[in-house]
Amino acid sequence: MARITASVYTSHVPAIGAALDLGKTADPYWQPLFKGYEPSKQWMRDNKPDVIFLVYNDHASAFSLEMIPTFAIGCAEQFNPADEGWGPRPVPKVIGHPQLASHIAQSVIQDDFDLTIVNRMDVDHGLTVPLSLMCGQPDAWPCPVIPFAVNVVQYPVPSGRRCWLLGQAIRKAIESYDEDLNVHIWGTGGMSHQLQGPRAGLINREFDNAFLDRLIADPAGQAAVPHIDYVREAGSEGIELVMWLIARGAMAEGRAPKVVHRFYHVPASNTAVGHLILENT
Repeated sequence: MARITASVYTSHVPAIGAALDLGKTADPYWQPLFKGYEPSKQWMRDNKPDVIFLVYNDHASAFSLEMIPTFAIGCAEQFNPADEGWGPRPVPKVIGHPQLASHIAQSVIQDDFDLTIVNRMDVDHGLTVPLSLMCGQPDAWPCPVIPFAVNVVQYPVPSGRRCWLLGQAIRKAIESYDEDLNVHIWGTGGMSHQLQGPRAGLINREFDNAFLDRLIADPAGQAAVPHIDYVREAGSEGIELVMWLIARGAMAEGRAPKVVHRFYHVPASNTAVGHLILENT
């Protein structure tokens, strides 16, 4: 059967992609951030999965305010990098895994989670920046990727508890797939940041690191935290962190994961950057 062996958590700041694409990774401003991902790139080379299930939020590339699914799973053969207003990022197209994606959709929907099935969409920096941070700038991504988009842009957005339970349903779906596949699940977005209003530029180191602590040791407790706490403490865009709970919920129950790498850095374009790799023990 397929199995989830690890989860990866990372911010997906668009300026990180621009720094990579423009060759600025060694600049004094960016060098500390990219240095924090060097152990992760080596870990990725040493632990290449067969499939990545990547949870992210779309930024008006595939969806708009005219139509926003709460949860959407990409079931296509491939996904092209989106044009976000300045042309697509110069990164490889994303090869999907329609067989596993369709199986997950079938299983999760039968488990009473309503998913939108997407057979054609472009993927933006929410998905490609995490791949670049973990894999560098290859000619092709190292394995197929299943995009899983979550609405954290237009309220109402799903609760942390809903995301946590969805992760458990995704684990159940993957483990029922009748093929020996090593799957990684990634939760992306966050950490604390606000892009508009009087609190624009807000960063809360204390909240971010407490979130990382609790995500590792008490994810069920973190799942119970209401939306207003994220908005109050981590800014209006801090709500993106609920997507990390999907990946954490998909990890094995009843035993603590192994913390492979943990990294935190501020700022990156007025945003806090958090990163974590957990392995099932």
